Amino acid sequence: MDLDCDLILPCRDEAASLRDLLPRVPEGLRVVVVDNGSTDGTADVAARLGAKVVTEPRPGYGAAVHAGVEAATATYVAVMDGDGSFDPAELLPLLDDVRSERADMAVGRRRPVARGVWPWHARLGNGLVVTWLRRRIAMPVHDIAPMRVVRRRQLLDLGVEDRRFGYPVELLDRATRAGWRFTERDVGYHPRAEGTRSKVSGSVRGTARTARDFWRVLS
Repeated sequence: MDLDCDLILPCRDEAASLRDLLPRVPEGLRVVVVDNGSTDGTADVAARLGAKVVTEPRPGYGAAVHAGVEAATATYVAVMDGDGSFDPAELLPLLDDVRSERADMAVGRRRPVARGVWPWHARLGNGLVVTWLRRRIAMPVHDIAPMRVVRRRQLLDLGVEDRRFGYPVELLDRATRAGWRFTERDVGYHPRAEGTRSKVSGSVRGTARTARDFWRVLS
């Protein structure tokens, strides 16, 4: 099978989730795990399960994603959290949207599968940012692209600069202003793997820190 898409998983202390997640990645997606300062053996688990492992010592979601994009070699790149909250099979329709040129970027819109999966503070912060972007620049999507697929070269040429949690917001802002075509599909949002903790939505403090990064990008 022609492996034309690399799946980038930015990870920090996600060993517990990768044991279940990596075996479920569909054929045709080559996995690049970016270890962003883990202390739980994330890199060893990823390598043992066949993933390419990249080490990014600079802390931050954007730093990890960018390192993964630079290390990727496929025509397309997919990005998804490595915490077990998404089903990697749901990337395939997004990939098809970009391969078929229906979209420059295909993104997922979270649909929680159970109550409590998406804490109120994280959902509120996400909603405020999305509403602001939709009104300010007519961004056509309804979430901050927690799952996404794009052509690797096109993404690098876009020049996203943020290396913290503001990365996806800057990405959407730049892509919208550049006239990119989007498709958006509902994706299930599941509880995180047991033994892991969200750096963003796991606490009000984490959400506030992320919101600060969002607004810094947009100011």
